[in-house]
This record gives sequence, structure tokens and C-alpha cells, in this order.
Amino acid sequence: MELEIGNRPGAWMPVVMSLGALAMVAVQIAFHGVQPQADEGAFAHLWQLLMVVQLPLIGLFAFRWWSRAPRQALTILAAQVLALVTAALPVFLLGW
Repeated sequence: MELEIGNRPGAWMPVVMSLGALAMVAVQIAFHGVQPQADEGAFAHLWQLLMVVQLPLIGLFAFRWWSRAPRQALTILAAQVLALVTAALPVFLLGW
């Protein structure tokens, strides 16, 4: 019997959070451009919260599923980390 871990909230919530953070960056660029703002504002703080809260969720997912279904867990962990890096990359490249 193969475990279905892909439909567990711990598997997809970090990816959704990363996509939300990436969408916030896109909205910030659309409305204010790529220049750093004098005040960080609510978007920056929400982005930071989304990014930081993902880390313990990813760690908890890895802790719970690595020994039970390593191949599926590795695939999902790779997607989670890729989403995290994708959301952080524009902020890093723009020097925000």
C-alpha cells in the first residue's frame, strides 16, 4: 500500500505560502515599481511572515514523512524548497 502524502496540508501549504509571497512581490512591483521604498510597509512584513512561517512547516513535514515514504517526501520537499527559493529570489535580486 502506497502512502498518499501529496494531499496532506503539510505537503502543499508551504508551496501555497510561497506562491502568495511571490504574488505579493508581483503586486508590489506592479504598483510601486522596483525601487526600494522608504518604509517597508505591510506587504514587506506579510512577505517576511509568509517566508519565515514556511520553514518550521517544511521541517515538520520532513520529520514526519521522511522515514515513512522517502521518495514521495523527497519530491514534495524539492517542490517546497523550489517554491521558497522562487519567492525569495526577486527580493534578493532587487536588493529589497
